[in-house]
Amino acid sequence: MLPITRAGDLPVCPPEHRWLIEDLWADEAVGIIGGEPKCGKSFLALDMIVAVVAGVPCLRRFPVVRRGPVLLYAAEDALHLVRTRLEGICRAAQVPLADLPIQVITVPTLRLDIAADRQQLQATIAAVRPILLVLDPFVRLHRIDENASSEVAPLLAYLRELQRRFALAVIVVHHARKGGHALRAGQALRGSSDFHAWGDSNLYLRRIEDRLLLSIEHRAAPSQTGLPLALSAVDDALALHLVDAPPAAAPPAPSSLEKVEHALTQADRPLTLAELRHACHLRMARVCQALATLTAQGRVQKTAAGYQLTASPAISGDRFPAIPLQPPGNGNG
Repeated sequence: MLPITRAGDLPVCPPEHRWLIEDLWADEAVGIIGGEPKCGKSFLALDMIVAVVAGVPCLRRFPVVRRGPVLLYAAEDALHLVRTRLEGICRAAQVPLADLPIQVITVPTLRLDIAADRQQLQATIAAVRPILLVLDPFVRLHRIDENASSEVAPLLAYLRELQRRFALAVIVVHHARKGGHALRAGQALRGSSDFHAWGDSNLYLRRIEDRLLLSIEHRAAPSQTGLPLALSAVDDALALHLVDAPPAAAPPAPSSLEKVEHALTQADRPLTLAELRHACHLRMARVCQALATLTAQGRVQKTAAGYQLTASPAISGDRFPAIPLQPPGNGNG
């Protein structure tokens, strides 16, 4: 019979071992970095590589939990361009590239649907022992029909087998359909739906007008959407960084009219001009002008004892502190 274990005896993963990059990529997770062309997918993958090997926060924001060597295959980019991009990211992270254990596969082609290539990749992983394997992009790693689940599933299963056998994380860079903004990010990935279902951690980049947005999706952790990114120059080299959201605009200061009406709302009796001036911290001319407007609108009436509201106030007290009514020191009543 197959080996079995009671559910209560299954191993427990301590919280500190659940992440490779905290909140961004789970430890020993397989998944996709997806997005339309020219959305910065390769830059994001390289930023994750530098973070993992150097132990520095990815995108200067997400802490690295597990640090170790990385194996990269960049199928579309020339080797000198890979180095230039890594150097730019290292400058942004303030670490020297020469000291980092990033191993780059330099073979011209690598096809996961060819048995000999799969054996070579497995042998390379066994020799390097990386904790992260990055393959960029998936379209250059095969000669299959990406829309056929029967052809895609075996390749993804092979990568899952590598992950389990060597206890590493696997990132595959993959294209999204053009014009797929109306779809969920995972559903917009090009080809079979197996890509979306396969990932334990998936990252999606989308460009909406002039904004670049990052969405994070996990199988067993909360997800995040709409994190703004920007690709900026650091000493003539490029690196991605998270853009801080602009501070919330302060609510507009209440007008003289609102201050006077609020003071009358808080009072349980008519107020004199001097009391209103003291409560609202306004000049007498402004108090008189506000009262004239409110009286003309029928919201305030003058009595022998002072001024009071004629109906229920329309202004919420949330924008104003409670006003203590104290006898004024001086003023005209």
